[in-house]
Amino acid sequence: MRKKALKAAFPYTLPICIGFLFLGISYGFMMRSKGFSVWYPFFMSMFIFAGSMEFVTASLLLSAFNPVAAFFMALVVNARHLFYGISMLNKFKNTGVKKYYLIFGMCDETFSINCNVEPPEGVDRGWFMFFVTVLNQIYWVAGATLGALLGYVIHFDTTGIEFVMTALFTVMFVDQWRETDNHIPALTGLFCSILCLILFDSEYFIIPAMILIVVCFAAMKKKLYKKEAEK
Repeated sequence: MRKKALKAAFPYTLPICIGFLFLGISYGFMMRSKGFSVWYPFFMSMFIFAGSMEFVTASLLLSAFNPVAAFFMALVVNARHLFYGISMLNKFKNTGVKKYYLIFGMCDETFSINCNVEPPEGVDRGWFMFFVTVLNQIYWVAGATLGALLGYVIHFDTTGIEFVMTALFTVMFVDQWRETDNHIPALTGLFCSILCLILFDSEYFIIPAMILIVVCFAAMKKKLYKKEAEK
């Protein structure tokens, strides 16, 4: 059962692997450039496992000790996971003790796969989601550690490498658009994001956009269910 789930999950994580290795390596390089040893990115990527927050944490470690500010910074940066968690409540049911790791390891990319991909017939959903999660974390830890190790001997400018993840999500959006006839959810997310980007600027638009998307989906709940039932 576990081998079957691992084989089913692995192909879906390959695009994430490429993005995580590039971003992880850039993160490791950055940590080395700030004077941290290889153990910092290794353990931070293993226990924090929140890419954007890990980048922020590097600066927090070098600044004055302020746990309250660090708490609110982490809350704002990772607030989107509140919405991820709500949407995964049903999928995490009946997964046993795996549920706790699934909750811990639910990054953006893992959420995208576990939320949208149906495991092949005969594959246990819980183990499928588990291996998607653990493989993605392995990619991130490996990339961060490799980047830190290479940082001892190689020095180059990694500015702009974070665009890899933007490209990845664009590809996912296009794939989902092509695979479904109902484009209302995609258009809703796109419209809400653009509207909030205009109103709140790029630095603050994410949380308002997510709130607006949730409100819109709640208002359209019956209509969306009806379209699914008609298929």
